[in-house]
Amino acid sequence: MKRLLCAGFGGTVLVAAVALPARAEADHATVALPSPIIDFAAEYIAEDAIYAAQGIEVKSIAIAGVGAMNAVISGSVEFSFSSGGSLTRAASRGQKLLAIATLNNKPGEFAVIRKDIALAAHFDPKAPIAERAQILKGHSFGIGGIGSIGDAYLKVFAKAGGVDFKDIVFSALQPPDIIAAMKRGVLDGFSLGSPWAQQVVHDGSAVIIANGIDGDPPGYSPAAAALLVTRPQLCVEHRSICIKMGRSMALAADFIHDRPQDALAILKKRFGAIDDAVLADAFSEIVKMTARPPVVEAIQLQNGDKMNLDAGFIKPEEVLPSYDDLFTTAFVRSGQ
Repeated sequence: MKRLLCAGFGGTVLVAAVALPARAEADHATVALPSPIIDFAAEYIAEDAIYAAQGIEVKSIAIAGVGAMNAVISGSVEFSFSSGGSLTRAASRGQKLLAIATLNNKPGEFAVIRKDIALAAHFDPKAPIAERAQILKGHSFGIGGIGSIGDAYLKVFAKAGGVDFKDIVFSALQPPDIIAAMKRGVLDGFSLGSPWAQQVVHDGSAVIIANGIDGDPPGYSPAAAALLVTRPQLCVEHRSICIKMGRSMALAADFIHDRPQDALAILKKRFGAIDDAVLADAFSEIVKMTARPPVVEAIQLQNGDKMNLDAGFIKPEEVLPSYDDLFTTAFVRSGQ
């Protein structure tokens, strides 16, 4: 009887094992983030609410500034979130990568200066951009990294006012260190994304002197301020990874627009030290610049190249004749 029961039990397990559907193994990827800013909201939302359902496990790591893209080029990570200018600059030097989505279609940078300096200079926030840029002269500004979009943004702002870059001191630091240095009077201002500009405005220590989301300075929108970038070969050899990543970005963009309160709750987990009112203000700016669907367009990359040129990062002969082989819309539009 025992032998019969054991045989029957074993047969039942075997039948059940055969009947259960096989579970597909999840894909894996690593993403480099160049700065702790809310501009990457879609990535944070995808980590918490989307990637797992799409069958991919994604690990994000912090690599400051253009180092994030360099990590993709070297093969240390599969993806980075990088600016259009970084992508085109790398391509002009023979390091072609592929953008499969753009989280932000406007320059997301803000330039701010300490309030005491603004008051002493009788700064007018409603003055023309060329007049506002004069306040940059002789002052020191924190940026996320040399060659970063924050660096480029401050330089094109200066150029709009005819201010020589040599009249400005640039210091590459991470945002929390920049804020601390500004409060100590070591730095006079900064060029960063959200929520750092909103934070210093709310605490009364600084004023915004240029807002990229609102079109300061003109001529650089639409932009590709946060591209999801990878090596082209990855999407050939591991196409399913690119499909899942592109689809996840499209869903994250929808999440930001359709479920703002849930999106804010996810951001709060990562920016818990930021005041709720500051976070809400910063998020409202992110909604303005979140592309839906997050497709990359040639004009965005062209404007990135224009920013490179005007910031002095490239020479006129390094401007690319075409951008068509640097991006694809396939993974965002159809997920195929």
